[in-house]
Amino acid sequence: MKSVRFGEMLVCKNVSDLARALVRCGALKFGSFKLKSGIISPYYIDLSWLLSSPASFTQVVDIVVEKTRNIISSVEVDKLASIELKGALLLPSIACELNLPCLVVRKELKSYGLTGRITGGDVGHGDRVLFFDDVVTDASSKIESIKPIERLGGKICAVLVVVDREQGGKENLEKMGYKLYSVATISEIIRSLLSSQTIPKEQAESILRYVREYSKP
Repeated sequence: MKSVRFGEMLVCKNVSDLARALVRCGALKFGSFKLKSGIISPYYIDLSWLLSSPASFTQVVDIVVEKTRNIISSVEVDKLASIELKGALLLPSIACELNLPCLVVRKELKSYGLTGRITGGDVGHGDRVLFFDDVVTDASSKIESIKPIERLGGKICAVLVVVDREQGGKENLEKMGYKLYSVATISEIIRSLLSSQTIPKEQAESILRYVREYSKP
């Protein structure tokens, strides 16, 4: 009988719990969706749907908090950051659980009030920032959102996403010197849903083929 270490069991449980929570609240949808890149995807993840389910929201936040605690046990972190909108919906709850300050990067400058792209707090020179977001595809939006933090003297010590779509984001970030962590990959989520008979085998195989087709070496 193959032995399984406690840490591996915990990772598997977190993946299955995350998969169920995303399906339960409607954050993980199946169908035909056009991505920003123009690619048609057989699934879509929209974490704003967690707002419709307090139980799912709390469960996902708890899973992310646990993952973040694991990261900061070996990486020094002063602040958390995210970009509007999806990641920023979860960030304050995560930050409060960890007792860490957080800030949000706006997608563009405002023309009134506090016009800068950073809101919620200041970035001090040398601040070690863990950047959080909902999903990563090719990481272009992550790279763009990291720049304002770095221009102010912050250092991105890690990037954390809930789901890695496995479409080159991890590789693109690591080429630029950023370490990407994810709670789960989409392949892990689909295999978990298949194992629990939440989705049919044909649908799971179709999505896994899509992942293999658009994955980047």
